[in-house]
Amino acid sequence: MIDKNVVTKAVEEWLQKGDYYLVDVEMTADDRIVIEIDHADGVWIEDCADLSRHLQETLGEELGDYELEVGSAGIGQPFKVLQQYKNHIGKEVEVLQKNGQKVQGILKEVVDDDTFVVTVKEKQQVEGKKRPVLVDVDKTFAVGEVKYCKYLLNFK
Repeated sequence: MIDKNVVTKAVEEWLQKGDYYLVDVEMTADDRIVIEIDHADGVWIEDCADLSRHLQETLGEELGDYELEVGSAGIGQPFKVLQQYKNHIGKEVEVLQKNGQKVQGILKEVVDDDTFVVTVKEKQQVEGKKRPVLVDVDKTFAVGEVKYCKYLLNFK
């Protein structure tokens, strides 16, 4: 049985030659190794194939009967690593809070390793106006206090 750390180390060796970064290495009960990588400009199939060849050459016999799957972190999937948050600054995201409330807005900034800010539109009463108006409000979230944050696909 191959160790997840060995696979991760081999992936990280390949990652050193480009701007890709590791999102996840998953080893499933049905003998599959699923590797997700990402890049600020998207992931090319040729690079996934190159990484797969690198792993087969580097790990060789250790892969044994495992099925190797290399792909991109799917668009519209929850973010798993800090770099994904950074890559989506200025883009529309959806945040599902642990209390079940969903918030949609523009990812404004990543404050630190555990905190990010989303600008949302909220109705507020403004002095001199009869009706509430939509205003931009910055909401700060801790990564550990939300169920997920993901890029919001918009087909407008």
